[in-house]
Amino acid sequence: MPELPEVETTRAGLAPHVLGRTIRSVVLRRPDLRWPIAGEVSSVLPGQRVEAIRRRAKYLLLDTDAGSALLHLGMSGSLRVLDPDVPVRAHDHVDMTLDSGQVLRFNDPRRFGCLLWQPRGETHALLRDLGPEPLDDVFDGDHLFFASRGRRAPVKTFLMDQRIVVGVGNIYAAEALFAAGISPVRDAGRISRERYARLAAEVKRILAYAIHRGGTTLRDFISPDGAPGYFEQELSAYGRGGLPCPACGTSLRQALVGQRATVWCPRCQR
Repeated sequence: MPELPEVETTRAGLAPHVLGRTIRSVVLRRPDLRWPIAGEVSSVLPGQRVEAIRRRAKYLLLDTDAGSALLHLGMSGSLRVLDPDVPVRAHDHVDMTLDSGQVLRFNDPRRFGCLLWQPRGETHALLRDLGPEPLDDVFDGDHLFFASRGRRAPVKTFLMDQRIVVGVGNIYAAEALFAAGISPVRDAGRISRERYARLAAEVKRILAYAIHRGGTTLRDFISPDGAPGYFEQELSAYGRGGLPCPACGTSLRQALVGQRATVWCPRCQR
């Protein structure tokens, strides 16, 4: 599933081609993805100028004077800006034709993505209870420390709770906990303020680095073939169960934590 850096890379890649453009028409090749596609996408969005393209957690918002198209890429979705004569492929479910003549095309093979509508001045129900953005100043060690008091859930599950902080998915939670030297199975409420300060700093560092690396490999958002140019992940823990720890050489453990595959070093992470 695309995580926050991949979604931010998508936003940055699309912005030069979409920002300030008027959406002339919308073609829906099916009525639903994960949920029914909002009726306003075809009835209100055509004729609107894209004033901003934003990211909130793993959602993208195309802001117009009338409201915002709210998109999620799900597990397999992608957005690209293409010439109108590029043939439609299987799973190309939505086209938004821009006044540039190009088409913003939403492809989603597994259909776990969504295309919804947020009226101007309102906050969609999917966004109302979200926590702070991990790169915002309000997210820090104190935020994690005070939110974790009395919690017995594993800290990895706590860190992936979108009400605590948004966009820290399985990959980046595993990597931040490794970098901070914190075991993912430790109770969230048993971690000190000082260790949470380090964890918050590592979340920010790793996500910022991933976004930067993604930004340096943008190449395919206006190409008819190939996936968007996300960075090649450089991972210390995620997906490396049983392999040597890159820091100490100890065999990395793997288990399910909150129904998610979790890898950590029993020596480096306490």
